[in-house]
Amino acid sequence: MYTYKMPTELFCGRGAATKVGEKVLELGGKKAFITTDKGVLGAGLLKGIEESLKDANVPYVVFDEVESDPSIETVEKGTELLKESGCDIVIGIGGGSAMDTAKAVATMGTNPGKIFDYIGIDKVKNKALPVIELPTTAGTGSEATYWAVLTDKKTKFKTGVGGWLMMPTLAIVDPLLTKTLPPKVTAFTGMDALTHAMESYVCKATQPISEGLAIHSMKLIARSLRKAVANGDDINAREDMIMGSLIAAMAFNVTRLGLAHALVSPLGANFGVPHGAGNAILLPHVMEFNIMAVPEKFIEIAKIFGENVDNMSEMEAAYKAVEAVKKLMKDIGITQGLEEYGVTEESLRPIAEEAYKSGNVAVNPRKSTVEDLMDITRKAMKGIK
Repeated sequence: MYTYKMPTELFCGRGAATKVGEKVLELGGKKAFITTDKGVLGAGLLKGIEESLKDANVPYVVFDEVESDPSIETVEKGTELLKESGCDIVIGIGGGSAMDTAKAVATMGTNPGKIFDYIGIDKVKNKALPVIELPTTAGTGSEATYWAVLTDKKTKFKTGVGGWLMMPTLAIVDPLLTKTLPPKVTAFTGMDALTHAMESYVCKATQPISEGLAIHSMKLIARSLRKAVANGDDINAREDMIMGSLIAAMAFNVTRLGLAHALVSPLGANFGVPHGAGNAILLPHVMEFNIMAVPEKFIEIAKIFGENVDNMSEMEAAYKAVEAVKKLMKDIGITQGLEEYGVTEESLRPIAEEAYKSGNVAVNPRKSTVEDLMDITRKAMKGIK
């Protein structure tokens, strides 16, 4: 038996972001609290949002202090401002950090204590304030998940708070908001979305609905990530990528992920490895580790990427999926390894031991040990040649 839930309303299309003011009113919001970062502000992406809110006569407060890998202190500061300002609806605009912060602040607007009191799944007791998410990157899919990934910067501990009571009320998915993304960020976030789709597709918790979503997400990314990196003004490619990211999130939100995501959290917390970059670097090595558990699925992945697997043995055909991903990474300029972020041989065991605590390990298709995770990370130290 399995369950598929998707309580978030999805409002998608070119120019959808101009309707945010109307959507706030539809949800009964009287004053909006915006979480974002200075990069989004600098790119001018907030202007259209503010104009829409003004046209709808919705007052708002902007909290622009969200950083990469948002900290519990940032959530506390945002929550304090939320309560002081009397806002009753939260709007997250940006990448995963801004959208996760929106979910966390909205949750703490209705629940006592501190955000890390609710580490894990379904620990939150009271439904969060209404949340509208507007992604400006095509990678995390945070607009359609119940997770907020946060970091304790003092202890370098990165973890998730999640549950159905934290799900965004509305996701406004507008590809026009991603046009200013530079090629490097487009590449990293795109590989993050691909990792979401692929790990959901092959994991033990997969189900028919999530599989269909994951497959379609991979098809969109396979045909458009190169184009989006090569020409950011290609709106068709941008639309494919933001929809690929959204649909991948709809898949993994009910299945969890795998070893790449288990490892990337401690790598990010301890070495500042960007989430998308870390997933990209780890993905081919995690694929190689997992192939023997579900070779038939990796054959399907190879076909999605246009590989010819005719007249090959099962394992030969499955390995074509790894080759396809490596080709993609080379084409979009991701050739570095974890060494470039300061990861050393001495750090492998503590990283692997921390990663092994992740719930993503349990659903990975192949059973693993701490030593296996060390070996995967060791292989990812060097880049793709």
